[in-house]
Amino acid sequence: MKYAYYPGCALETTAKEYDHSTRLVARHLGVELWEIPDWNCCGASAAHRVDHLLALALPARVLALAEEQGLDIVVPCAACYNRMKAVEKAVRESEEMRKTIEEIIERSYKGSVSARSVLDVLINQVGLESIKAQVKRPLAGLKLAAYYGCLWVRPPCITAFDDPEDPMTMDRLVEALGGEAVPWPYKTECCGASLPTARTDVGLGMVYQILRRAQEAGAVAIVTACPICHLNLDMRQKQVEAAFQEEFNLPIFYFTELMAVAFGYSPKEAGLTTHFVNPLPLLESSLERRETA
Repeated sequence: MKYAYYPGCALETTAKEYDHSTRLVARHLGVELWEIPDWNCCGASAAHRVDHLLALALPARVLALAEEQGLDIVVPCAACYNRMKAVEKAVRESEEMRKTIEEIIERSYKGSVSARSVLDVLINQVGLESIKAQVKRPLAGLKLAAYYGCLWVRPPCITAFDDPEDPMTMDRLVEALGGEAVPWPYKTECCGASLPTARTDVGLGMVYQILRRAQEAGAVAIVTACPICHLNLDMRQKQVEAAFQEEFNLPIFYFTELMAVAFGYSPKEAGLTTHFVNPLPLLESSLERRETA
């Protein structure tokens, strides 16, 4: 099973542990990731505010590079995935738009390959049974809130790999790894993206609601598949605690990190030693419960 791999800007910087654990888990499951050479930024949430064609051309160039190899693209970042799915839809619905984009990127692009969420590929292509068969260290006793954020499953006319209101892909994964996925109402609410920087009062309030709702649901940690969500929930958690005078101490995991731990890799091998909220005590207590059970 071979895919083109697009790490994107976040996985080269603030989300290196996501990149590391994604590659580790893919290799463990026999998924070959061919990193696209000379890939460029997808434009994320900034380009479409400036120029509609630019917002389509940036991800289109990446898709064209993968198309030259005849490979669908695995995309870990929710924002990158969303932008790539948007250009796929645009070129498949309009031959005129496809030709315009070809002129801009100065290379052939037919729209014949697709961007795939890394979550979608690992769970729906590799399969939960195959994943479950690799579990050596179940996540015993861990109640986890699966947090998808707003870009993986919306708008459904573009993304369409899970339910836009109550996605369950990551919940099923948590269960396959031996943990418990708690039901909660904020799994697709926005984390604020860059708002905690531009409008701290608004952004921190959005992060606060997610942390509070997860804790109220009984979760001891949050698991996500988005580097922006992880950044806000993990790095800004102390800011939120100070602003709202509440303590959470909720570790925030990338789902690939939890997969690596469940497969038997050490927390360091999984990339878990670089988080702002230390997840190691929680994992150690889970391991102790499993050994004494």
